[in-house]
Amino acid sequence: MEGFSQAISQQPIMELFCRESWNIMIQQGTKTFRNISLALFAGGFVTFALLYSLQPLMPEISEAFAISPAHSSLTLSVTTIAMALTMLFIGSLSDSLGRRFIMTAALVVSSIIAMISAFSPGFTELLLLRILQGVALAGLPATAMTYLSEEIEPSSLGYAMGLYISGNSIGGMAGRFISGVITDWLSWRAAIGFIGILGLCAAVIFWLVIPPSRHFVKETPGFKKIIPLLWSQCRNTRLLCLYGLGFLLMGGFVTLFNYIGFELTGKPYHLSQSVVGSLFVVYLMGTLSSTWMGRLADRYGRSNVLGIALGIILAGAVCTIHPDLWVKIIGLALFAFGFFGGHSIASSWVGLVADQHKSQANALYLFFYYVGSSVSGTGGGLLYSHLGWIGIVGMIGVYVVIGFILCRFLIEKVKEHTRLTF
Repeated sequence: MEGFSQAISQQPIMELFCRESWNIMIQQGTKTFRNISLALFAGGFVTFALLYSLQPLMPEISEAFAISPAHSSLTLSVTTIAMALTMLFIGSLSDSLGRRFIMTAALVVSSIIAMISAFSPGFTELLLLRILQGVALAGLPATAMTYLSEEIEPSSLGYAMGLYISGNSIGGMAGRFISGVITDWLSWRAAIGFIGILGLCAAVIFWLVIPPSRHFVKETPGFKKIIPLLWSQCRNTRLLCLYGLGFLLMGGFVTLFNYIGFELTGKPYHLSQSVVGSLFVVYLMGTLSSTWMGRLADRYGRSNVLGIALGIILAGAVCTIHPDLWVKIIGLALFAFGFFGGHSIASSWVGLVADQHKSQANALYLFFYYVGSSVSGTGGGLLYSHLGWIGIVGMIGVYVVIGFILCRFLIEKVKEHTRLTF
């Protein structure tokens, strides 16, 4: 009886201990941290593989539908703009339905649409399906950043975000490479369908591995409040700087990789789609940089490492001007290294700068990020048509200079906010 009484008296203590353990933020090195990293790596892989699988196929699509390079770039631009707009609202939906459900549904639906896209009878139908795919894809990136900022301890957040973005880089690389190889063997339609099947398999892995949210608090979706909430985030000058950096980083990145295929399949290189697709192996540099620079940012400061990333981006872009193919490839690798490192720092910074409504703050970052992709990706085609490759590199150079200015302004605003706070 005495032992039974002791067990009963200790039960509330054990329940309290379990609740406290459940509420503790997840730290690097734990099994839960590894599960989250694996799941979001798989999710990021699928998202970018589906999104960018058509990028190296633009010359094929241009020829198949008898359209210009700028028009073929719409297969990517309409998808990213649809993602950007949907992200403004999907965060509030995840507040009601849960982060895990929204992310899984996004992966499944977008993969199915990819398989349907393989049977598009015309260019207009292909664009409509790509718009729908952009709406579906928005669920994961818009929710993943909020999920990480809610669950991961701040000192481990940079590394966790880096791992997630490394999945993006490998997915983007694999999607481009696989679609290029399958196009040479079969057709661009077969390539799109295969990427869709691959996406469904990764979605299953995601659902089985991703842990339930520990700190998620269910809220009734208040869509009428979204615009005021978004506007309140835009009044934060520190966030505006980060939104601008997202626009510039993604705008330059997509523009360069949109048109490098036209450059390398034409004179004097005449490379095949398989070879051009294999060049996207440089995305592995992004996998290294996103995690490595994420760690450096946690240790030495985000602004310092972000400035280094911008410098690497500029150096890589300049290298691609050189006529030697190997120098161009080195330039692409440097560019990818700098971009993914810079994006991992800027995106993880948003959740720390936002004083409240982090879901809307992250949604706005991704909105500007993908608007940069759409606007610059298609606008770069006009520069490429009139000025050639030097026009693309010139635009990226301007973006980097503006990025340095925004980064410096952000540092001053962070210092000012710290003085006001303390």
